[in-house]
Amino acid sequence: MSPTNVEQRDASSAHRASFIEAQQSPEFQELRSRLRRFVFPMTAFFLIWYAMYVLLGAFAHDFMATKVFGDVNVGLLLGLGQFVTTFVITGLYVRFANKQLDPRSAAIRSKLEGDAS
Repeated sequence: MSPTNVEQRDASSAHRASFIEAQQSPEFQELRSRLRRFVFPMTAFFLIWYAMYVLLGAFAHDFMATKVFGDVNVGLLLGLGQFVTTFVITGLYVRFANKQLDPRSAAIRSKLEGDAS
C-alpha cells in the first residue's frame, strides 16, 4: 500500500470515529429526541384525521352528503380541510425546525467541522 492510501484510510477512519462520537453525543440525542417528539405525534394526528375522512366517505354517505350551504356539503369541506391541514402541519414543522432543530444541528456541525480542521 502506498503512503497516500494509508493516509487516506487513516483520515477516513478518523472522520468515521468523529461522526460516531457525534452521533452518540448528548447533543445529537437531544436533537433526535426533539425531532421525534414533534414528528411522531403530528404524523399520528394526520393519519388518524385522514383515515377518519376516508372512513366517513366510505361508510357515512348521508353525513358526508349533508348540505352546509348551497351545493357545498360536509364531505367537500372535510376534503378541503385535508389540504388546509397539510399546509398548517408544514408551516408548523418549518417554524419548529427553524427554532428548535436548525440551531442544534448547526452547533453539532460546527463542532464536527472544528474537530476535522
